[in-house]
Amino acid sequence: MPAITTHKVLARLRRWFPDREFFMRADGTVRFVRVSGKLQMTAAAVVGAVLLTWIGVLGWVLVAQMVAGAERNRLEQREAAVAAAEAQVAKYRNGIGGVAQELERRQDYLEKMIEGHAGDLPANAASTNPADATTQKADRAKISLANPAAGPDAGRFARIEARQLALIDKLTRLAEARSARAETAIRRVGLNPAMIAAADRKAMGGPLIRAGAAPADPRFVAFGRALERMSAMQSGLARIPNTLPASLEYISSGFGYRADPFDGEAAFHAGLDFRGPIGAPIYAAAAGTISFTGVRQGYGNCVEISHGNGLMTRYAHMSRIGAHLGDKVSAGAVIGQIGSTGRSTGPHLHFEVRINDRPVNPRPFLEANRDVFQKDRG
Repeated sequence: MPAITTHKVLARLRRWFPDREFFMRADGTVRFVRVSGKLQMTAAAVVGAVLLTWIGVLGWVLVAQMVAGAERNRLEQREAAVAAAEAQVAKYRNGIGGVAQELERRQDYLEKMIEGHAGDLPANAASTNPADATTQKADRAKISLANPAAGPDAGRFARIEARQLALIDKLTRLAEARSARAETAIRRVGLNPAMIAAADRKAMGGPLIRAGAAPADPRFVAFGRALERMSAMQSGLARIPNTLPASLEYISSGFGYRADPFDGEAAFHAGLDFRGPIGAPIYAAAAGTISFTGVRQGYGNCVEISHGNGLMTRYAHMSRIGAHLGDKVSAGAVIGQIGSTGRSTGPHLHFEVRINDRPVNPRPFLEANRDVFQKDRG
């Protein structure tokens, strides 16, 4: 394509705008007016510039109108969303009184159900812990200074929260009281409650899943710890023999020294003898695992149950063994039948309690633990 020079452009413009002559008649006189090509080009340029300016202004006005229309649409949508949100808030505020009333009914139900099954809950005693005192003071301030802007029901919600916290405090004290009774029974038979709690914690594990990033309310933390200790103590208590191993008329021989029934010489009796008919059921005195079944010298047919923490019970002279090695049994489970096998003068059950393979008197186990469970049920 040939290059277009300035000279050629001017030549073309001169062809488009040649010099022109016009004549004008006025008062019988004819005058000639000469318009040069340069003047024509200048005039055309001016007209073109004016036309382009006008088109630009029209375009800007059109764009401005379009932008303004879009902004109006967004504003209308925003106003509609605000109106819908205000309507939802108004609806919620109209129903918040019903929500508070329903929460109060639920709280009443919880308190009555708990008291019905657990008995009268302990009263909330004043705490000597400065941190607890500060928390209780903050709770009272929350109730008395409920924000009026939140509506007339704000105080009701604060009072419901206070009732919930008071219930948690009472349940914590109930758990602590039951733990104390269980510890007393455990100590009474010569066992260490701390060792039982530590043994209960050893059988734990699983993936680490945090409860949450926010710090927990100290009362809920204390409640969780009290429940954990109560569970450990009552679990340990359940493994202490508290169930009679046979439904029999009376104990025919006690624990300790006695005259041997065969030769009359002084001898140590390591358990209790329960007289009964052959074939009468024998029951596990506590929950545990069957650790031995078979024949032991002097005991005849025998079953042993391991209850953890070095505690074991032995059932001897059976006519029939009704348990298998490794079985998990609960208190009161049938594990055999009364007989007269081994070194025996007649049908009876020989029952022993051993701690670390040392025989101890079974009677305190059968008596002390029973009172604790009766108090809890009462």
